[in-house]
Amino acid sequence: MRRAGAEGRGGAERPTSRDVGQLAYLWRFVRPYGWVVAGALAALSVAAATVLAMGFGLRKLVDEGFAGGDAALLDRAVLVLLAVVLLLAAASYARFYLVSWIGERVVADVRKAVFDHVITLSPAYYEVTRTGEILSRLTTDTTLLQMVVGSSASIALRNLLMLLGGSVLLVVTSPKLTGLVFLVVPVVILPILIYGRRVRRLSRASQDRVADLGAYVDETLVAIRTVQAFGHEAIDRTRFAGRAEDAFTTAVERVRARAMLTALVILLVFGAISLVLWIGGLDVLEGRISAGELSAFVFYAVVVAGAVGAISEVIGDLQRAAGATERLIELLASEPEIAAPPEPLPLPEPPRGGLAFEDVVFHYPARPDRSALEGFELAVAPGETLALVGPSGAGKTTVFQLLLRFYDPQAGAIALDGVDLRRADPAAARARIGLVPQEPVIFSADAWENIRYGRPDATDEEVRDAAEAASALEFLEQLPEGLGTFLGERGVRLSGGQRQRLAIARAILRNPAILLLDEATSALDAESERAVQEALDRLMQGRTTLVIAHRLATVLKADRIAVLDHGRIVASGSHAELSRAGGLYARLAALQFDQARDLAAEGEAAAHNTVAG
Repeated sequence: MRRAGAEGRGGAERPTSRDVGQLAYLWRFVRPYGWVVAGALAALSVAAATVLAMGFGLRKLVDEGFAGGDAALLDRAVLVLLAVVLLLAAASYARFYLVSWIGERVVADVRKAVFDHVITLSPAYYEVTRTGEILSRLTTDTTLLQMVVGSSASIALRNLLMLLGGSVLLVVTSPKLTGLVFLVVPVVILPILIYGRRVRRLSRASQDRVADLGAYVDETLVAIRTVQAFGHEAIDRTRFAGRAEDAFTTAVERVRARAMLTALVILLVFGAISLVLWIGGLDVLEGRISAGELSAFVFYAVVVAGAVGAISEVIGDLQRAAGATERLIELLASEPEIAAPPEPLPLPEPPRGGLAFEDVVFHYPARPDRSALEGFELAVAPGETLALVGPSGAGKTTVFQLLLRFYDPQAGAIALDGVDLRRADPAAARARIGLVPQEPVIFSADAWENIRYGRPDATDEEVRDAAEAASALEFLEQLPEGLGTFLGERGVRLSGGQRQRLAIARAILRNPAILLLDEATSALDAESERAVQEALDRLMQGRTTLVIAHRLATVLKADRIAVLDHGRIVASGSHAELSRAGGLYARLAALQFDQARDLAAEGEAAAHNTVAG
């Protein structure tokens, strides 16, 4: 089993950009909720102003209440303080709710925008881009944005107001002590910032180790049958334990650094406050300031110090979010290679099913130095059944990929009912095609949804008829909840043959003009194959059908056979004509006849031995 290395850590690389200007891109998602933003800013301003007003109240209380011995003033001060606290609580509630709402709303919109975009990107994009990276951008990166929009931005703005307002009030209260504070602040903040970077670095490393654990568990559980079939459990336990210990060691280091940072903050901040209190106390004793002014000054100093510390913490979050935003911008800027032209040509109605390949040259993006098709010429008449045969890598599957317009050829043209596919709407062209792949895709849903996949508006009766035509209804009705039974991830609750029949039912329900069958009965037992083949024979009547054929029984039913080799058609005709002509087809057919003869001989020998025994 391939194990997740550097490219599998959490599905993608971590954001590295430090340009917080990237966050301006998020405004396009925030702008529609301007009224909520205005409400959040109002609540934030009220909360900040309320906190700052407490310092003024503290000064009055000390100077006029305590020093003057005025009990009535003390009573009024307490009542005012309670009112201020209630206002602060209400403003904090409004700020937290509105800001969090904006964060969740924006992230939901970003995720929808990203998914809406990536689902339009052609298969060529996913040949060179890891799916895990897309998932990381859709989940981890958007979660970072939620933290910024729904928390960090609000914290930064609130503390910026506190910093500015507190600094002004410090100067008003005592210019001398303010100058002292601003001399001491760099001495306090600089070590915190330097050590804080180490804490953030260890936090990211800890997240990476946890991501390693998740990637390993995901890969192992997805392949659980292979793990158990090869007796790999003990090795996987050892490897997982090693990753778990790595995560623990990194986490302990992070906790130790965080604890040291907390101790450092307490030591420096309270040491600085003690120094200011000592100098301020001397000024109070000498009558230069009052006790209330000193109390207010200390309060504002704590507010300013807290604001600086909070802003320094938020800067790291903003930088990480900037990296996440940059990655999302890059993803949203990716242009789909396959798109409808500005004015697509309409396909003729009703569909006829005529196909034509004209001197087509095609290279897969992941293999630009090798031609999958080279000078490929093919015409298929409406209603004709054409079998494509040839060795592995000859280009048979590529023909299907180009017909579905997952890719465009580098040269030549492909026409559907006389219209160049590049000039038609891809959705309109694909709506005329039904596909039954050799390895059917079953979604994590019930049979109703899986069969309706290509025609969501089909009635229950039409779904049942399609399932019956594909010889799938009987086994589906035997499931615990019939067609409403959850089929498991990738249809794990069904056998290979059952999954194939479900895919055939999906194609039957779509009722397409063109059928693409990639040896659609290859996974079935003899009895099911006969029933499904009869259903396919009925379905193929009057429709253009292309069959990628690996077995001679399928080839013999085709109207015509096209033999592919190295991306070209090297022969075309009926089975009899191609067999007489010799060449590649004759060799492939002879090989199958030899295999069939050997199997028959083995069967006869086994039966003879059984009788003799």
